[in-house]
Amino acid sequence: MTYTRGIMEPIKVGLLGFGTVGSGTFNVLHRNQEEISRRAGRGIKITQIAVRNPVKARQVLIDLPDTVELTSDFTAVVDNPSLEIIAEMIGGTDIARELVLRAIYSGKHIVTANKALLAIHGTEIFEAARSKGVIVAFEAAVAGGIPIIKVLRESLTANRIQYIAGIINGTTNFILSEMCERGLDFATALADAQRLGYAEADPAFDIEGIDAAHKATIMAAIAFGVPVQFERAYVEGITQLHAIDIRYAEELGYRIKLLGIVRRTTRGIELRVHPTLIPVKRLIANVEGAMNAVLVYGDAVGATLYYGQGAGAEPTASAVIADLVDITRLCMVNPSNRVPHLAFQPDRLESTPILPIDEVTSSYYLRLRVANQIGVLSDITRILATLGVSIDTLLQKKSEFFDEGRVSETIIILITRETLEKNINLVISRIEALSTVRSSVTRLRMEALN
Repeated sequence: MTYTRGIMEPIKVGLLGFGTVGSGTFNVLHRNQEEISRRAGRGIKITQIAVRNPVKARQVLIDLPDTVELTSDFTAVVDNPSLEIIAEMIGGTDIARELVLRAIYSGKHIVTANKALLAIHGTEIFEAARSKGVIVAFEAAVAGGIPIIKVLRESLTANRIQYIAGIINGTTNFILSEMCERGLDFATALADAQRLGYAEADPAFDIEGIDAAHKATIMAAIAFGVPVQFERAYVEGITQLHAIDIRYAEELGYRIKLLGIVRRTTRGIELRVHPTLIPVKRLIANVEGAMNAVLVYGDAVGATLYYGQGAGAEPTASAVIADLVDITRLCMVNPSNRVPHLAFQPDRLESTPILPIDEVTSSYYLRLRVANQIGVLSDITRILATLGVSIDTLLQKKSEFFDEGRVSETIIILITRETLEKNINLVISRIEALSTVRSSVTRLRMEALN
């Protein structure tokens, strides 16, 4: 039996915002429209774009077809009855939430690259979409052009995911790479990142770890079938990281990366972002520059690594258009037969607790400066032993610092075996109380990823 399908009208898309991602989406869709329509089964056309200044945009976008309407009225695009999909590219959480929910309640499908929106308001948005039978697609919200959302929602669906560890912010990875390769301090590496366009003028969301935490929150929800819970994530950025620790880590066989980590344990789920020492022999430790990489460990498949560009106009556009194609294929499918937004059926989400950082188990790198005199090391090791924390590696370095009494000092670097964070906090407080300790303790977490 031969099945012949008639030619269908192109699906019409409204675009909210025409910045880096929005313009990249339009350009790639226009350039590859024939290939894309062959895959989707029908054409996909952006017919209306909301921008703050349409006149200025039209002057800049000289190649924009006259068939595309530019407007400053974002609500008019959302309410346009001829549009079936709204692609939200404006960012932020307040206005974006209002427009996305309005579009959903008017029966339109959503494509978004807005990780903050989903990490904070995802539960509300997904429930609204389920009630209206529409799709919210968000591949571009995590790791740019790397198709990690589809991997977690579909490709690894047979697996019980054990953990995910991701370099999911290109700005911080570029800064850490520069600090490692060129020996730069944080401020200089950040200035270079801003000069080269890898960091915003206000880089706080990146360097404080917030952007990575938004993405980790989304991945945790999909991997473990729990609601999005950004407010429970532990977030620590790279602003307090010192070049000396990057150098000592290298000597010890480790590289420091800002990791987003989500892990299933018997006591709950770990959801955390912080600088992390990783053994140099791990592939993910060697991801440099502004690139992203996500390591996923499933019980059946083992470790799998996904690598690529995590930002930029066309890499992110690649993910946005993949979502447009998916919606085009699926919009006529009964909603009950679609892949759930968070991979698990909505009525099967679990209330597994997110562990506070004090309850997380890790190994630790500790650096401190002490008076160079007899008994100091034994005092420190006694504190560790009393609290049940074992030492894996101990390194002593000559210090260039001297106190007021001209007593020479020594730098001590300790690597501990795994212990609860609350134990290491007690260790640090007791060590810092010693009269022979001349600095606060620098503490970094470690992950073997084996």
